[in-house]
Amino acid sequence: MLESDANRPIPKLPYSGLRLRRTSPLRALDDWRSAVLADANARVLPIWRGRNLIAGWHGGSGDARPGDSLDLQTLSTDAAERAELVLLGMDGEAPVLAADLSDWSEDEANALTDGAGFVDLRQVGPALSAQSAALLSYARGMVHWHRTHRHCGRCGAPTSNLKGGMLRRCPDERCGGTAFPRIDPAVIVLVDDGGLHGDGIRRCLLGRSANWPRGVYSTLAGFVEPGETLEETVAREVREESGVGIREVRYRASQPWPFPSSLMLGFHATARTLDIQRHDDELEDARWFSAGELRAAGTWGEDDEICLPRHDSIARYLIELWLDAQD
Repeated sequence: MLESDANRPIPKLPYSGLRLRRTSPLRALDDWRSAVLADANARVLPIWRGRNLIAGWHGGSGDARPGDSLDLQTLSTDAAERAELVLLGMDGEAPVLAADLSDWSEDEANALTDGAGFVDLRQVGPALSAQSAALLSYARGMVHWHRTHRHCGRCGAPTSNLKGGMLRRCPDERCGGTAFPRIDPAVIVLVDDGGLHGDGIRRCLLGRSANWPRGVYSTLAGFVEPGETLEETVAREVREESGVGIREVRYRASQPWPFPSSLMLGFHATARTLDIQRHDDELEDARWFSAGELRAAGTWGEDDEICLPRHDSIARYLIELWLDAQD
């Protein structure tokens, strides 16, 4: 059974809480594309090769910080004429669209930026308003789904974009293949040692991928497999990546994660064993950390011996939730 702490309110995580009416009669129109482009109030959010158009972004390899003056930027409907479109929903009476510009050259895309820039949403998410970050996350996820479902999974024929982008259908009536937007459920878990170390200091289990920047450690995670409950997935992933056995799997929060197409389901769990034995090649290292060690850590992209995940991730949220409980 999934459990949450009734005494601890769960705040909205980045990329969640979008206030947009996703249903619209426009989706039922055969020529929905022409209808939305003809609407003078339409807002078009461009996506170029997985990147969003951000005003106020000056580039660089580091992440933006809360308080930076950044916001999303839109295109005119004329500029989106030759892009594949997705009707994300309605903001009042205004259609809100995602436009996939990924087939455009870099020069063509940059010609539309007008002082803004196409940037990885993860670099700027914490500096955007909650609604802007959630909207760009949704747009990015939908464009990615369309780009990876261009052909029928049954017969291989090119599919058509229908229902405002909420359906792709095979044109071959004998096949009849249809595809709807899908996401990949993944679990992510912070494991508490349950006091098993015996020295009065509580510790949590974090792991490190060799692909991450220097010093970064994070919570363990993995995709749900067919035939598994979420609790079973949590136990399997922790065992596979660290060799640690767990008990008391408790649900905490979930987060849309369009990098590229996941829903992250966050948990806390308690260890029943402590010995770390990595059984696969996913992690370069895994270890137990005290609250004091984590409070002194840096964050993603900083040159510290130990660094925590990005501020916009549910991994960071689970760690901070655990740290709060150690006070």
